[in-house]
Amino acid sequence: MSYYKTWMDKSEDASNRQEYMEYINRYYALEKVAYEKILGAYPNNEEFLNGTAAELAKKLEFPKDAMDVFVGFIDGIKSSLTNGDDIDLEAIDDNYELKLVIDYEKLYYNMRDAKADWLFGIKAWKDILSEDKRNEITREYRESNMAHSEHIGRNDPCPCGSGKKYKNCCGKKG
Repeated sequence: MSYYKTWMDKSEDASNRQEYMEYINRYYALEKVAYEKILGAYPNNEEFLNGTAAELAKKLEFPKDAMDVFVGFIDGIKSSLTNGDDIDLEAIDDNYELKLVIDYEKLYYNMRDAKADWLFGIKAWKDILSEDKRNEITREYRESNMAHSEHIGRNDPCPCGSGKKYKNCCGKKG
């Protein structure tokens, strides 16, 4: 069975709640260590981004018995890579050559989107993206997830532009 298949089976099977939570918590812990290494070494982090799957897993401190969790990490970061479409998760074995080309702004946004405060809160982000840029990405994330409604409230400004409240203008009942 491939590492990816094992990852998918274990990360989606919550029939034994305790085993599932242990597996997911192990993933979160290993994921955080990996990101701390990658982000902490920026911009000279090539050693953590290129090599065989087994080499990268070892450098990022994934134990040998956690290669499925490592592939889960690759699955998670894949949408933040400029070359993510080139990675075949099903084909990853110990000798699979990986080259991770990270779009750091997209990675930060995706960490916000995953509500992974243990990841977007990593201190090394301050050396990668300016505070203004991190704030801009956070605003962009919040705005894209805001509920929008076409409904005009009684006390909202009238959309006709009169400056009056809707209830005292176009919303007035005749």
